[in-house]
Amino acid sequence: MSDRPILSSQETMPQTSVVFSSILGPSCSGQGQPGMGERGGGAGGSGDLIFQDGRLISGSLEALMEHLVPTVDYYPDRTYIFTFLLSSRVFIPPHDLLARVGQLCVEQRQQLEVGPGRAKLKSFSAKIVQLLKEWTEAFPFDFQDEKAMAELKAITHRVTQCDEENGTVKKAISQMTQSLLLSLAARSQLQELREKLRSPAMDKGPVLKAKPPAAQKDILGVCCDPLVLAQQLTHIELERVSSIHPEDLMQIVSHMDSRDKHRCRGDMTKTYSLEAYDNWFNCLSMLVATEVCRVVKKKHRTRMLEFFIDVARECFNIGNFNSMMAIISGMNLSPVARLKKTWSKVKTAKFDVLEHHMDPSSNFCNYRTALQGATQRSQTANSSREKIVIPVFNLFVKDIYFLHKIHTNHLPNGHINFKKFWEISRQIHEFMTWTQVECPFEKDKKIQSYLLTAPIYSEEALFIASFESEGPENHMEKDSWKTLRTTLLNRA
Repeated sequence: MSDRPILSSQETMPQTSVVFSSILGPSCSGQGQPGMGERGGGAGGSGDLIFQDGRLISGSLEALMEHLVPTVDYYPDRTYIFTFLLSSRVFIPPHDLLARVGQLCVEQRQQLEVGPGRAKLKSFSAKIVQLLKEWTEAFPFDFQDEKAMAELKAITHRVTQCDEENGTVKKAISQMTQSLLLSLAARSQLQELREKLRSPAMDKGPVLKAKPPAAQKDILGVCCDPLVLAQQLTHIELERVSSIHPEDLMQIVSHMDSRDKHRCRGDMTKTYSLEAYDNWFNCLSMLVATEVCRVVKKKHRTRMLEFFIDVARECFNIGNFNSMMAIISGMNLSPVARLKKTWSKVKTAKFDVLEHHMDPSSNFCNYRTALQGATQRSQTANSSREKIVIPVFNLFVKDIYFLHKIHTNHLPNGHINFKKFWEISRQIHEFMTWTQVECPFEKDKKIQSYLLTAPIYSEEALFIASFESEGPENHMEKDSWKTLRTTLLNRA
């Protein structure tokens, strides 16, 4: 099309760097709807819990903590355990919560040690160990803190005192501790590996009439099959998103309590995995723009654009919406979008369909419909290929953030608005289900190496390459081109 409208990246895509900086702030860089049963006898505080249609909707922090701790006749619903452990870090650090759980356990034991309750002491201890097991499996990173580990040891020491006969409880604690240490060691190794990995090199690009030779390797020289490239992008997405954990996502909420404006209580390093995944999106967008802008001949640029359109379409079919959006965002960057002579040769019908799916109007309604379809396909999938759902990550982050901003943490009566945290937990749990899908595609190291390490142009270099391919057409572009030339000459 000859008069393709030029859409800036701001118009077509929420800018992830802006989203993350506003969300994280300067101080912090069950599949269905959760339900739960009534708490049985034992610890008090049930009067401070409010239920609606059998569902917990609010309560004081103390009552919610008591609701977490088992009794002889009660064990909390698993969805409640996950939701409360996830959301509690907004109000209390995990090691302090663990200390309070330990106190409640002592109180329970003291009640059972006198009278007929002593016979039930072992059953109660087994339930405490089960709760700790679920905690350490769902949120092992909570226990990297020395205080938390000390509290865990103190609690397990108390519950083993009633297990002198056959050592069943001791055995369960030993297995739990071993699994926890393995999880912590694995995460520590992964974090060290992440720190060694660097983003693709930022190429300053051509220096006036010094474009790379046509023979230089580009993406088409590495992979010319759109489906294969889409599969390798999906591989990278799933590998990177698998390093994100529920507590990382909760940093979006817990970086600041909206009531008292306290600084982040969580570990600020936990935002690293979010920022690293966000950075991957931006790098992929810039790589697409670089691959297009550095091509010398118009015919080859046209082919490159059509190739990436086909890759984006294959990503959509797979359910990899994040890569698809990154590719579209890259093609809509101004240095690429302004290449009208090149775009006039492109068969854009498929691109128009893709842009329709990612139309930002009505809060990305079309995308959300497609995401819902992919989710339903995943839930009834017969093969691992049909299970893949990779949402547009920064839209997911924005959904969590605005859910947090729209609804207060506390109600007027001082209760925690637990209804809000049910919904946040549900969305995070669904996201975590998607991240645990094993990639069914065979890994191609050569293609992945190119995608992850190929130099990408800076924004300035993209504009230079773009203007050298197709000269400025209006006064604004002419002024920009003149400024760029002057800057480069002065720099030289």
